[in-house]
Amino acid sequence: MSLAFLLSLANILILAAAQLRPGFYSKTCPDAEYIVRRVMKKAMEVEVRSVASIMRLQFHDCFVNGCDASLLLDDTPDMLGEKLALSNINSLRSYEVIDEVKEALERTCPEIVSCADILVMAARDAVVLSGGPNWQVKLGRRDSLTARQEDSNEIMPSPRANASYLISLFNKFNLSIKDLVALSGSHSVGKGRCFSVVFRLYNQSGSGKPDPAFDPRYREKLDKLCPLGGDENVTVDLDATPEIFDNQYFKDLVHGQGFLNSDQNLFTNEKTREYVKQFSANQSEFFRAFVEGMIKMGDLQSGRPGEIRRNCRVVNFRSLDILLDDEGK
Repeated sequence: MSLAFLLSLANILILAAAQLRPGFYSKTCPDAEYIVRRVMKKAMEVEVRSVASIMRLQFHDCFVNGCDASLLLDDTPDMLGEKLALSNINSLRSYEVIDEVKEALERTCPEIVSCADILVMAARDAVVLSGGPNWQVKLGRRDSLTARQEDSNEIMPSPRANASYLISLFNKFNLSIKDLVALSGSHSVGKGRCFSVVFRLYNQSGSGKPDPAFDPRYREKLDKLCPLGGDENVTVDLDATPEIFDNQYFKDLVHGQGFLNSDQNLFTNEKTREYVKQFSANQSEFFRAFVEGMIKMGDLQSGRPGEIRRNCRVVNFRSLDILLDDEGK
């Protein structure tokens, strides 16, 4: 990781979180949270998997220069955004659900609710609608004026990441080992592609052999779903209850049935193992830790100038002109 990028991480200040607060739109758009949840519920009825996708958008947005909806910007002739970054391409999805939320809010409260806040509200609602805990979200973020694919490539981990790397990464954002394990519990819902597991099945660490941490019966199941040379876009459940937000994910890790290397390594690593055991045995404790981690992650802010986008995929034209003028000085 480059020195320049590490220095940019230092600009993600927790101090900026002091400006965020629950009920931020209580006067300017009192129905904001109701509207977000209504659209999310409709999206879930159409496709259950969409809620898992929305849940992960917050993580992929907030870790790259703070929670500013830079992730949602489409590429332009002058800007390569984050959607096609290595950890996002063919992985992140359901951007159209965010578009639907934004359109509904613009009809009721035009130019009031930021896309960055929509991501945080929608992620919370994805958890709740899947059977997980509810909590008050702090709001008041502004949307970034630009995005850089390089920033996402520098910071976002791959499915092959091990717990030691993830501990170091989370520490850079003042997120603890407990936060790491709890937030990994977002994999309690949803699916992953065979692309993300074939190396574990057939060539772990270049050994030409499967990961020894696999439960043999689970490995046999994955062998059939993800055969060597097969279609790597086939999707597999991330845990045994992929449509319910619960602590089954941690129970699966204890039994060697984690799908991703970054999942299963949480149990094989001694620094993270105790939290996996704790959450597998106590769902309430997992829920409490997950909420705490989501709030802390939502506090990550860049402190850079922002706006309220009218369309989450593009910056407002006037703001773009100002940005280009500043860069030309």
